[in-house]
Amino acid sequence: MNLTATTRQRWAWAFYDWANSAFITTVVVAFFPIFFRKYWANGLPSEDITWHLGTANALASLSIMLLAPFLGTVADQGGIKKPLMAGFVTLGVCATLGLTIVGEGQWQWAMFAFVLAVVGFLGANIFYDSLLVDVAEEKTFNRVSALGYGLGYLGGGLLFALCVLLTQQPDWFGLADTTAAVRWAFGVTAVWWAVFSIPLWWWVRERAPKQAVRPPFLTLLRQSLTQLRDTFRHIRQLRVVWLFLLAYWFYIDGLDTIVVMSVDYGKTLGFPDDSLIKALLITQFVAFPAALAFGWVGNKFGAKRGILVGIAWYMVLTVLAARMTQAHEFYWLAAGVGLAQGGVQALSRSLYASLIPQEQAGEFFGFYNMLGKSAAILGPLLVGGVGALSGSPRLGLLAVLVLFAVGGFLLWKVPRR
Repeated sequence: MNLTATTRQRWAWAFYDWANSAFITTVVVAFFPIFFRKYWANGLPSEDITWHLGTANALASLSIMLLAPFLGTVADQGGIKKPLMAGFVTLGVCATLGLTIVGEGQWQWAMFAFVLAVVGFLGANIFYDSLLVDVAEEKTFNRVSALGYGLGYLGGGLLFALCVLLTQQPDWFGLADTTAAVRWAFGVTAVWWAVFSIPLWWWVRERAPKQAVRPPFLTLLRQSLTQLRDTFRHIRQLRVVWLFLLAYWFYIDGLDTIVVMSVDYGKTLGFPDDSLIKALLITQFVAFPAALAFGWVGNKFGAKRGILVGIAWYMVLTVLAARMTQAHEFYWLAAGVGLAQGGVQALSRSLYASLIPQEQAGEFFGFYNMLGKSAAILGPLLVGGVGALSGSPRLGLLAVLVLFAVGGFLLWKVPRR
């Protein structure tokens, strides 16, 4: 493979982050929680709304937790990472479009469409992450992974800025009101996700499977179940892998919880919507150069050290967030989150890729996504549950510190190889 083709594949792979990050920023983090609270679930108690939001995120994560290892194994056995990824992207795009037609007060249907959309997003990421070993060598894992997250924050931030303008000035676009503008924001996000996924389908080439001829699908399923059992045994024998996965299970839960519950937390403190939206924009555009910088840090000092620094930084931010009282403090915390968010995610992906057998990347990344998303069941429920029982959202947020502390300690124990 010549240099031009290699570079093109890496950029095409990384550009999928540009495509799908818009969904996380615009739908999951920003507009869905706000619109759910003010339109679909209007009239419900605030604690119930927070509980429903946490439950929706937990259900989506639970679905992927159960499916991820099996899907990764099927993809490796049949050499079908890209077709399976396309199926989940289609699910996510269609469900996001479905949010545009849910009526006022129909919070159950909104939750249903949201869960399907998040399942599509998370399911596609199993195969996207595992394709890293097909487009890069181990010495470039940190840089290529960071490039993906950097492009994701930039693209997600640009579309989010457009959607913010759409909702704040709906008359500029010929829309009747803010409600219509938010519906359009969901639709534009779905189209963005679909269109900017195209470079990956065109240019990324996954490695051929060990089997020269792809077996019938039922045979492939049986082989995958057998291989999944063997992979689980293999992970148990590889101390460096299972110890990293256990650490990742804790600290990525804390990070994901901060991301998906931050807007709702700000709403419970009484901050205005425009302040929360501005804070999210700050996070996106700070995270773009920060993620690229973390790629350099990973190469210079090691991915493990970079992640540990990010975890410590998140613990400081969590304490500060639990103490804030003014909306302007939210801006500084948003910038702080942007400094570490993409870097921790990028270096986690590249560190794990360097620890696993590359010919089994799909199934190993299946376990990676399984643990990451099973962890995301605990965090939102922890924030919502502790907040509901104590009557204080601040105590719910502080509970996340336990996840960061345990994850950081376990990661510190992970050998370098």
